[in-house]
Amino acid sequence: MRTFDCPCGNELSFENSICLNCGGQLGYSPGLRMIARINPARDGLWRAKTAHGDAGYFRKCVNYAEFNACNWMIPADDPSSFCHACRLNSIIPDLSVDENVRLWFRIEQAKRRLVYTLDMLGLPVFGKHVDRDRGLAFEFLRDQSGDSDEFLNELGGDQHILTGHKTGIITINIAEADPGARERMRERMSEAYRTLLGHFRHEVAHYYWDLLVRDSGYIERVRTLFGDERQNYQEALSAYYANGPLENWPDSHISAYASAHPWEDWAESWAHYLHMADTLETANDLGLSIRGSGVELLVPGNPERLQLILEEWSELTNALNALNRSMGLPDAYPFAIGSGAADKLRLIDEIIANAARAAPHPLPPTRNGATPTAPV
Repeated sequence: MRTFDCPCGNELSFENSICLNCGGQLGYSPGLRMIARINPARDGLWRAKTAHGDAGYFRKCVNYAEFNACNWMIPADDPSSFCHACRLNSIIPDLSVDENVRLWFRIEQAKRRLVYTLDMLGLPVFGKHVDRDRGLAFEFLRDQSGDSDEFLNELGGDQHILTGHKTGIITINIAEADPGARERMRERMSEAYRTLLGHFRHEVAHYYWDLLVRDSGYIERVRTLFGDERQNYQEALSAYYANGPLENWPDSHISAYASAHPWEDWAESWAHYLHMADTLETANDLGLSIRGSGVELLVPGNPERLQLILEEWSELTNALNALNRSMGLPDAYPFAIGSGAADKLRLIDEIIANAARAAPHPLPPTRNGATPTAPV
């Protein structure tokens, strides 16, 4: 994730809605891929100005204007009330519950970062209001008990909401936005890493499997590397939770969970590709260097560049981990990418590059009338 500049010269982060230097209101435009300072204009419009000059007229996303749970803007001629990211929502939590508001705010932050990275990579990002069968939707749900600790059975049970994906719908149990509950789940599941953003990146991989792989010419190559996804999924997961990961999983998998089933191998590998894309953009934007050389951006479709990045990634993450340990924190990236996992990342890189070429504009036209914020 890059940083941005306010017209006043102050450096801004992706989540900022107020400039702490000049006090101006801010809004992110996914079309411009920039944060602008915004001033009230006419008829609910805002005049936007970036560090490069005037950017025209926009409206605030409803979730920005009414709930301050978003900081994205909508072009003045776009009929939707919701921004590019929020119009993907199908269900949000009941906002009459104070805790839900707090958790939803964190969920939206992670989701917007996901959408930013997907846009940056040039992947198609469109909702079910555009294409009911092939579109993407998010459902943010809460266990009926209302107790964050009640979601600690990952395999499910009565009234438990499972984070997962089905037919383009990504469901997130909002308890995942509670750091304490999420950490208890991480320890219970013996996981090295568990974050809200990681969930989004993992689950969206299942969506892109359906969109880009399942019925494509890639399917046999994917099966060769990741395994045959036609093996029984529930049986494979049950075996994983009963017996643990494959004994030699580091030889060919990026994480222990990736060895549970080919679908999970794909999702874990895809998530790590997005980890790399976002982290490398941040390091590049900050001017970090490795042994005197600047950090490369991850640009899909360049195998030689990807090989260089994979070699540098180990050094960069070793540095990140060392810095975290200096602060008494867990490793930021508790993984090592072996040759088998690297081969999978190379194929994912190729698939993403070809998808971007097929859909060069990441923001497809929208239809008016979407109602993506029905609470439950």
